[in-house]
Amino acid sequence: MPLSKAQDWPGDHRSAWGRLRSRLRVRSVAGQVFLWLLVVVVLLVGAALTALVLQARGFAASDAAHSTRAAAVTLSRYPGLAAALDSADPTAVLQPLAVDVQKSGGFDYIVIFGTDGTRYAQTAHPELIGKHVYGNYLPALKGPYTVTENIPLGPDVDTTVAITRPDGSVAGFLSVGYYIENTGGAVSRQLPVVFGGAAAALAVGTGGAVLVRRRLRRQTHGLGPAEMTRMYEHHDAVLHAVREGVLIIGGDGRVSLANDEARRLLELPPEVEGQPVAELKLDPGLAELLASGRPATDEVYPAQDRLLAVNNRPTAPFGGGAGSVATIRDTTELRALAGQAEAARARLKLLYDAGLRVGTTLDVERTAQELVDVVVPRFADFATVELAEAVLRGDEPLPGTGIAGGPRIRRVAAGGIREDRPFYPVGSQISPLPGTPEETALGSGCAALAADLRQAHAWRARDPQTADRILAYGVHSLVSAPLKARGLTLGTATFWRAGESEPFGEEDVTFSEELVARAAISIDNARRYTREHRMAEALQRSLLPRGLPEQSALEAAYRYRPAQRGVGGDWFDVIPLPGFRVALVVGDVVGHGLHAAATMGRLRTAVLNFSALDLPPDELLARLDELVAHLDLGEPAEDDKTGTVTGATCLYAIYNPVSGHCAMARAGHPPPALVHADGNVEFVDLPAGPPLGVGGLPFETTELQLAPGTALVLYTDGLVTNRERDLDTGLAALRRSLVEAHADASPEETCRAVFDALVPPHPSDDIALLIARTRLFEPSQVATWDVPYEFAAVSRIRNACGDQLTAWGLEELSFTTELILSELITNALRYGAEPIRVRMLRDTSLVCEVSDAGSTAPHLRYADATDEGGRGLFLVAQMAAGRWGTRYTARGKVIWAEQPLTAAELQFEAMLL
Repeated sequence: MPLSKAQDWPGDHRSAWGRLRSRLRVRSVAGQVFLWLLVVVVLLVGAALTALVLQARGFAASDAAHSTRAAAVTLSRYPGLAAALDSADPTAVLQPLAVDVQKSGGFDYIVIFGTDGTRYAQTAHPELIGKHVYGNYLPALKGPYTVTENIPLGPDVDTTVAITRPDGSVAGFLSVGYYIENTGGAVSRQLPVVFGGAAAALAVGTGGAVLVRRRLRRQTHGLGPAEMTRMYEHHDAVLHAVREGVLIIGGDGRVSLANDEARRLLELPPEVEGQPVAELKLDPGLAELLASGRPATDEVYPAQDRLLAVNNRPTAPFGGGAGSVATIRDTTELRALAGQAEAARARLKLLYDAGLRVGTTLDVERTAQELVDVVVPRFADFATVELAEAVLRGDEPLPGTGIAGGPRIRRVAAGGIREDRPFYPVGSQISPLPGTPEETALGSGCAALAADLRQAHAWRARDPQTADRILAYGVHSLVSAPLKARGLTLGTATFWRAGESEPFGEEDVTFSEELVARAAISIDNARRYTREHRMAEALQRSLLPRGLPEQSALEAAYRYRPAQRGVGGDWFDVIPLPGFRVALVVGDVVGHGLHAAATMGRLRTAVLNFSALDLPPDELLARLDELVAHLDLGEPAEDDKTGTVTGATCLYAIYNPVSGHCAMARAGHPPPALVHADGNVEFVDLPAGPPLGVGGLPFETTELQLAPGTALVLYTDGLVTNRERDLDTGLAALRRSLVEAHADASPEETCRAVFDALVPPHPSDDIALLIARTRLFEPSQVATWDVPYEFAAVSRIRNACGDQLTAWGLEELSFTTELILSELITNALRYGAEPIRVRMLRDTSLVCEVSDAGSTAPHLRYADATDEGGRGLFLVAQMAAGRWGTRYTARGKVIWAEQPLTAAELQFEAMLL
């Protein structure tokens, strides 16, 4: 071999070794991770393989111990085993049995020996039969005894068990043995599976390491540790050097990274990484944005005394995992602009709230107070509203209202942040002097500003003492705006600021004008409603009775309460009828407003006229029903703000104090109540009948006999029904209130008790209540005669009536009364039919009645000079002063005439002139 070639070999060796080292030396992070993962997988597979082999060997020893123990215990209980040991030749019996059990059980040996240790059966080495066993077997006396020994043949597992006789004495011992090396075959059979599983695990681990290497190589772009270190240091320097906060949030809502600027701006704790965003005590809106990961651009959020502009972007679309990155800039210089925007937003919200809260009622003073309540404290610390006196009445304000020398304005509402305000109280009249903000606002129609009240000389000169008190209170500026609507100046609204509040500025003047203009519309609507309501209420009250007429049949009292909003059509009446009878009527026109009030007046007038005809209750209601039907046909219902008139209800009753008889009928009206003298209350079972104007069904009259002192209670449905109470509940409440009233209470006291119990402070419907307590004439006040059907009876009846007048002490009425009765009885005999009856009633006046069964009624007429008759009724009318008439009954008619108890002087002579 040439020397040169011999010298090249070491160089080639070094070159190959260098190439091998270069291949083994991996520069990239992915390669290094792959090698480490491969080493870890190999170590894990080797350790698992070793553990499996050791575990298999340990399992074999444990299995051998269990097997020998079970076999020894079972064989020791074999029947006849103890007897065989006690026999003359134990080996002859025991040796075949031991060999058979060893073969069937697969054990290595079975030894049976006596208590002295002499072997009687030995399967592995029969030549040892008769010799003494090795080892200590006495522990088997306490139970099965298993021991593992190392003998020349290898590790051995042996279990010794005592063989007992039936009496419990020990006859001998039995040992079953098993060589552990014989289990190696099972372990050897498992080794291919174990090594195959280890190879598969190694292959899977290696494949996983390869996949990890590939993914890591893609993510690190093949960079080595040095390059990655330099890149991290560069990125970290840039991240913490920028003057924008950077905050990376993971998909679980926890902070992954925060640079120094983010920590400073948000005042984050040092250990912020890993903490949930919700627990960082950030602004709720900012925390919600960061946790949600939604995209955002320059959204502004407060943080302590800063305003931060936040941009937020998700990281997933740009190759990152789930989460987001937020950049934060300090925009504190925009605070002033944001404050102005917030002020504008607050004013728009105030205008919106004013539209909702001002004008909820149609009450002028309440609407003014609502304006005060809505501006305090959001716009002013104190506020007052002054209106013209005419506006409070619902009228239009007079020209020059509120200015110097003109009509005064009245303060109707006031409010503020404190109750001890130093201003004029509500109800005070104010007359602004020239130059004051109020006078300037009323005169110019524009809001007037006093930014510094200490320099407002005209305002201070009006009332120096009050002005000084207001200034000492801390009030420093005001804005006075006129309340104008539809060309009318209704008054002023004045806003005041005090204490640390900023003085009013020019922008506040413009805003106050807009605010007050909206409120003025609501106040004017309330004013117009007040005017219409007063007109309707005046009309309604003018149509209702202003008092009860004088009569002696009943002791009556009433209550009437109009609805809080809109007049209705409830009415009542007490109407004296001939013969000291009295008609009671209560009615209710459906609907509200002027039309309902006018319809009520018509119906009341109609009832008064129909009652003059002395009609029974059912006939009167029938005529009233026809009238309402004609009204609805002739005048269509008005669709106004308060409803339409579509009918009416009515209850009509006639009470006769002579007989105690009461007849009544109703048309869709609630039933009347009777309060008996003992305090018991009952509602009359009176057929309801259809409401007036419906038609189609007749009305029914119910007749009652009332004892003296019975209270008849008539009412409209507004007393017992409303939004919170149905009819049954209301009737029960009415019954309860009547029962609770004292039985001897007057009708006036009962009315008061019922109203206190049932009527709400602001009823939504009109309420009418009429309570009448009955009286009954004494028998001495009534005189009755039956008249025979002959003219000669006239003088007898006339004389009997004269005697009755003398008994009553009314002798001075004898002449006129005899003349009236003579004429009426003669007409009944001439034109009427039997039976004929004469009745005289004495109470506050004297009533003479002549009844017969005829239906022909006499008529008053002028008699000619040549006529022989026709002057009798004229004389009756003159002597009764026009108070006479005819009423029809179920059996005929009654002609009556009424005279005062005191006769006028020269009455007869005056008739002849």
